[in-house]
Amino acid sequence: MTRATALIVDDEPDILELVSITCARLGVVAATAGNLAEARALLAQRSFDLCLTDMRLPDGDGIALVRLIAEQHPDTPVAMITAFGNMETAVTAMKAGAFDFVPKPLDLQVLRDLIGAALKLREPAAGAPTGTKASSDGSDCGLLGTSAQMREIRGLIAKLARNQAPVFISGESGTGKELAARLVHSMGPRADAAFMPVNCGAIPGELVESELFGHRKGSFTGAVADKQGLFQAAHGGTLFLDEIADLPLPMQVKLLRAIQQKSVRPVGAEQEVPVDVRIISASHHDLKQAVERGAFRQDLFYRINVIELYIPPLRERSEDIDVLVEHKLTRTAAQTGGARQQLSDAARRALHNYAFPGNVRELENVLERATALSDAPLLDVSDLRLPQPSAQSNGNGNGAAEPPAVAAALVAAGPPATATAAGPADIDIGERPLEAALDEIEKTAILKALDSTHWNRTAAAKLLGMTPRSLRYRLGKLGLD
Repeated sequence: MTRATALIVDDEPDILELVSITCARLGVVAATAGNLAEARALLAQRSFDLCLTDMRLPDGDGIALVRLIAEQHPDTPVAMITAFGNMETAVTAMKAGAFDFVPKPLDLQVLRDLIGAALKLREPAAGAPTGTKASSDGSDCGLLGTSAQMREIRGLIAKLARNQAPVFISGESGTGKELAARLVHSMGPRADAAFMPVNCGAIPGELVESELFGHRKGSFTGAVADKQGLFQAAHGGTLFLDEIADLPLPMQVKLLRAIQQKSVRPVGAEQEVPVDVRIISASHHDLKQAVERGAFRQDLFYRINVIELYIPPLRERSEDIDVLVEHKLTRTAAQTGGARQQLSDAARRALHNYAFPGNVRELENVLERATALSDAPLLDVSDLRLPQPSAQSNGNGNGAAEPPAVAAALVAAGPPATATAAGPADIDIGERPLEAALDEIEKTAILKALDSTHWNRTAAAKLLGMTPRSLRYRLGKLGLD
């Protein structure tokens, strides 16, 4: 492979020299320009593998250069050099097509990481299909569906994979937001590094900072050793912040600084640690409404929502149901080693007529339950055990469940009279420790609540008299997540 080339555009000679030396040490040949006109002249003569440009130039701004390169040299990634604290311009640049940004004063390690990530775009992506045409149903990437919405989403993901702009994935629970995030990661230059998913709502508020940024030994009670945070663990890769709307407000401020400065300070540490991560976040909540309510910081929303990827609910793309069904039944047969079961025509119609408040996750659960409980080669409507229309979602994705009285009866361990009359002598814990017995009781109650609400966690939490955050924590604690 020939040596990579970079175009450096800045009106400060010191910056040009620093970036040129850094490129040379990485084996990259650098050409320099002091203004927009010189940069345009160089681009007219040849193409480059990378461009780094300052925001403010004597005869214009860097965003104009970003747009020019995006139009005339779409395969050339452009990174923006921004002044300290001027994140609005960085966000604007990335919306215009910039690959990434590096803040002033320049940190050499951050600069080297950025150049390395940009040059990896010259190499074939590990997760991208090679040698053959991409499948029309998404079976080559795992994001299944033949609908126009899913084809558009797969195309957008391929484009998003080529830059480092923060992506916010919106959509109801169970639509496949984490799968989309993994695809953005696996099809991009960070595919060989770690993909670190974290459910922000499942971490107790007092532990969020330690989990994300790490801590030093002795920094708080229980900190018996240094611990690496998720940002450091994802260095060079992607950090997926699922259910980011559940982050406490004080933590949102620290997260914003970490994203802007590309560095984190572990709890109890005196110095910040540079980190090179791509941020992808997701939530089933409407973050704009959360900002209006004061539950989510507007500046953080502006920072993480550079590009939004919306995953539509299953009821809006019912033509994808057949593809998902075939994939699930084939996979189940391969896992069990048995014959592949089929759906009757009536069962297929029932699935198409159901609203699926739990989306793809619920469809998979319905099929998993049906194949586990029936040995018949042909699954009928009764095998699916779909709820009556009155128990379905009202279409807003919140998954309205059965009336509380009915739901409570479903969760109860036995008939109401038996449960009321039960005393200590009626509880059989065998030879297990009390804590293990209580965990088993809690696990049983949670599973029944989830089953009765068709695995809609928001409805199940309401049924159990707890917050969705508490339910997510218990799911993780009990190994059910």
